[in-house]
Amino acid sequence: GIEVVGDRFVFQSEVLFPVGSADLTASGQEQIKKLASTLKEISAEIPSDLPWILRVDGHADKQPISGGQFASNWELSTQRAVNVVKVLIADGVAPGHLAATGFADYQPLATGDTTDDYAKNRRIELRLTDR
Repeated sequence: GIEVVGDRFVFQSEVLFPVGSADLTASGQEQIKKLASTLKEISAEIPSDLPWILRVDGHADKQPISGGQFASNWELSTQRAVNVVKVLIADGVAPGHLAATGFADYQPLATGDTTDDYAKNRRIELRLTDR
């Protein structure tokens, strides 16, 4: 369920969340817990004076949200990123090395209007970078 795109690791949203929801599924939580374990191993190898962060980016498709828990794709994409960060913290990843950001539908991977295009744009991206 993870694809490498340039310098990012991409989780398609369906792997982690039901459509229109920011609540991680049970299998999504397991995926993020595995990621946390890997991150803890990697972080032990990074020099302590290197100011690194794992940026967790939430993305949505361009379909407008109507009703429900979220007023817009901004809120949905951001809450998904925050919920992933919460699981990482709960599993022992240092909060100072994490950032949650939401991009709504403004950085699509696919520009079409098909079901597959929408699914490709609903995603969580992870990027290891410096502060």
